[in-house]
Amino acid sequence: MKTVRVCQNRTCKKQGAVKVLAAFEENPVSEVTVISSSCLGQCGNGPMVLVLPEMVWYSNVRPSEVKKVIEQHLLGGCIVQQMLYHRFHPQVKS
Repeated sequence: MKTVRVCQNRTCKKQGAVKVLAAFEENPVSEVTVISSSCLGQCGNGPMVLVLPEMVWYSNVRPSEVKKVIEQHLLGGCIVQQMLYHRFHPQVKS
């Protein structure tokens, strides 16, 4: 079972995390639990979204991008490369 944690701490909230959480909750996916999270420790890069158990971090997530995460990652099994948090997922240069 996958879990999507959406940070709801002060900095992420200022950056729109409440709307990001609402967008996930408005588009439920079977076998996926969406929860509000306390600080994920990456302030200033939010709203932060963490997908478990894979430990995939998405940063600067906008409500309009939630459907892309749902369709590509949660339903399709493909990580949304352009949304990955650079600190934990360094881009591979080809």
